Amino acid sequence: MIDRNQENLKELFEKFLSAEESTKAVEDVQKAEQILRENPTPEPDDMLIANIKAEIAMRLPLRRADVFRRMAYKVATVAAAIIIVAAISVSLLEEKDTGPEKLVYASIIPRAIWESDNIATDDAELAVLTVELEQIEAEVSALQLGENGTNGDRAVEELQMELIEINSAFWKG
Repeated sequence: MIDRNQENLKELFEKFLSAEESTKAVEDVQKAEQILRENPTPEPDDMLIANIKAEIAMRLPLRRADVFRRMAYKVATVAAAIIIVAAISVSLLEEKDTGPEKLVYASIIPRAIWESDNIATDDAELAVLTVELEQIEAEVSALQLGENGTNGDRAVEELQMELIEINSAFWKG
């Protein structure tokens, strides 16, 4: 039986180590077992065993009370969960009015504008913004074609300032 154990141990070591290293590892394990057999552990003192048993007996009732308390808390938690589930299911299963329900919604855009075909003309602020943008587009195209008799650089700066003003007014309002 010992030879079979040694063979199994050697096979196990050979999976991780080379053949020489596994043989040395098996020998090390055999030497360690021999040392343990030659030096047995001392038996505990009878007085020490009696003291340990007395301490266990003293603490055991306290543990039983703690176990009972924990069990009571778990049962109370489960009971509360069952009551909550029952209350929710009763409220969901109550008969409700089968009439048509109202559709409730919120919208940023007023309904008249939403249903309109031309949103730009229905919203006053959007209409003003659209007109200002069209004016700027017309001025830019005039500058590009050279139809405006003013200084081109000055006109571009004015257009840029107007565009910045419109953008800031748009994001503020």
